[in-house]
Amino acid sequence: MNETEIIETARQAILITIQLGAPILLVGLVVGVSIALVQALTQVQEITLVFVPKILAIFLAMFFFLPSMMQTLIVFTHSLADRIIGLG
Repeated sequence: MNETEIIETARQAILITIQLGAPILLVGLVVGVSIALVQALTQVQEITLVFVPKILAIFLAMFFFLPSMMQTLIVFTHSLADRIIGLG
């Protein structure tokens, strides 16, 4: 395995990490900003008001996106295993 293949594998791993984390982070961001907007408009400054809806939204997003996330990881793992087997 030469230097170019190692860099390409690392680049693919970083991109897959971004692909897997982005939907969950975006859901958390949207829910957090919308609750902060509601708090600013209503002047209700309860600290715990942000956490429960954000946690529920992230769990629902994980439940929804988990099959596609697992499929992406399976495809990457198979391609990585094929590369490793090709070395020997």
